[in-house]
Amino acid sequence: MVTSPHGKVRIGVGSVGLRATDPGSEFDEFVDALERARIDSLWLPDLVSAPGVDALVGTTWAAARTRTLKVGTGVTILPGRNPMLLAAELASLAVLAPKRILPAFGIRAATPSERQLFPVPGTRAAVFEESLVVLRRLLSEESVTHHGEFFTLDDATVAPRPARPLDLWLGGRAEVGLRRVGRLADGWLGSFLTPDESARARTVIEAAARDAGRAIDDDHYGTNVTVVLPGDGSGAAADHALHRAAQQRPDADPEQLVARGWDGAAEQIRRHVEGGLTKFVVRPAAPARDWARFLDEFVAELGPLESD
Repeated sequence: MVTSPHGKVRIGVGSVGLRATDPGSEFDEFVDALERARIDSLWLPDLVSAPGVDALVGTTWAAARTRTLKVGTGVTILPGRNPMLLAAELASLAVLAPKRILPAFGIRAATPSERQLFPVPGTRAAVFEESLVVLRRLLSEESVTHHGEFFTLDDATVAPRPARPLDLWLGGRAEVGLRRVGRLADGWLGSFLTPDESARARTVIEAAARDAGRAIDDDHYGTNVTVVLPGDGSGAAADHALHRAAQQRPDADPEQLVARGWDGAAEQIRRHVEGGLTKFVVRPAAPARDWARFLDEFVAELGPLESD
């Protein structure tokens, strides 16, 4: 068990990939296995052109099949989507699966080829921030009138709304993005960061929140952990993971951003916890050849790290 003064340590699973023969049935089996194993959460990527279940559709389906599993998006691209339509979808999900919907948002697609799918009428950062403001108001206020640079709403209503407004998490690792988390968000989910960098990110977010007269819950700081596992074509998987890390962080040593094996993942999590993080999404570097085995090993190797 890893203890933290900042709250419960929780570890979820990122999408592990599905075989193409019968992905619908296999997704059902995968979600059911997560529920039986009492794994904290499943996080689905917002990737349009990659094989896999659509993030929001998959979130809905997984939440409907389960009773305790939390389901998150990691991360949903917000600029380029209508915030009122998205608010209506998230509100319905939160009403149907209370306290189990975990939306996290990003400013742009990680894959260059997908960035063309989310055109915006202005600067992405400005559209992102106004979208987030509109989304939050619609999820928490009975009626919203908003006349902004990019969106106009008059007496707009989303119903039903959850009794408790959804926490809205943001990704990001650039300084401006971290400060945005402090100003506007309820939590942070990083990626491709060393433990030392994630510790510093928390201090930047906390300072920005204080400057804005806000506070983010102490246990609302987390990150993704990419792990290369033996037996899953480790050489090719490692090369792919290191290449992707280098693309995302050309300024860093990719070996410091990717965990090698379960021991490496556990060590990364421990060090991130020491830096103030408590929430983690573990993603295999390549689609798991045997996801049932992956889940068994996940529970055995990382389950004991969680704390109450």
